[in-house]
Amino acid sequence: MKVKTILVSQPEPKTETSPYFDLSDKQRVKIDFRPFIHVEGIPVKEVRGEKVDLNNFTAIILTSRNAVDHFFRIAEEMRFKVPDAMKYFCQSEAVAYYLQKYVVYRKRKIYVGTRTFPDLTKLIKKHKTEKFLLPSSDKLKPLIPTELDKLGVKWTRLDLYRTVVSDLSDLENVFYDVLVFFSPSGIDSLFKNFPGFKQNNTRIAVFGNSTVRAATEAGLKCDITAPSPETPSMTMALDKYIKAVNKK
Repeated sequence: MKVKTILVSQPEPKTETSPYFDLSDKQRVKIDFRPFIHVEGIPVKEVRGEKVDLNNFTAIILTSRNAVDHFFRIAEEMRFKVPDAMKYFCQSEAVAYYLQKYVVYRKRKIYVGTRTFPDLTKLIKKHKTEKFLLPSSDKLKPLIPTELDKLGVKWTRLDLYRTVVSDLSDLENVFYDVLVFFSPSGIDSLFKNFPGFKQNNTRIAVFGNSTVRAATEAGLKCDITAPSPETPSMTMALDKYIKAVNKK
C-alpha cells in the first residue's frame, strides 16, 4: 500500500529547514506532528521531600534541555543561588548552547560531550573529585547510572520532571499510513490512549533498539527501523521505504 500520510509522535520542528519538510515536498506525502508524551515539572514540595541539599554539589551533569530548565526552575523555587564556581557537564553541544539561557557561558566551567553519555563520561572521569548532581526525569536510561557507577564518582540522582502521556482522544477516528515513534514512552502512550488499537494496514516506524523492543512486545510489526548504516536518520529510513512502496 502506498504511503500518503505520516504522523510523527513529536512536536513540529521549529526550523523551516527540517528534513521532514523536505521529505514531504520530495515524496508528496502529508506529514503531521503530535507529541504523544510531554514533560511536566515535579513540584518543589515533592523535590524538597527528597532531602537533597543543592549546596553539597560542585558539578552538574546535564543530559537534555529539560534537565537544564528544571534544574534552574527548582534552584529558583528553592532560592538556591547557583555558585559561579559550579561545573557543568553537558552531554552535547546543543545542551551546552541551551545552558546560555541561564548562565554567562564564557564565565563558567562548561565541559561538553560529543553526543552520547559514554562520551561524556570520559570528561567526568578527569574530574573524579567533584560531587555530581544528576537532574533527571522519572524515566532515566539505565545506561547512565551504570556508567557513573563504573567511574566510581560521587553522584546523586534527583528527579525534577516526569514524562506524562498526552491526551490524544481527538485522534480516535483519524488514520495515518505511517506512525513514527522515538521512545518506548511513545508506544506506551499509543496504547494508553487507544487500548484497543489494531495495527491493520498502518505501518510502524521506530527509532532505536529500545523503541523496537517496546513496539514488538506490544504486538506491533515494525515496518521501518532506524538508525542503520544505510539510513542513520528517521527521515532517510522513511524516504527509502516510501520510494519502494509508492513505486508499486
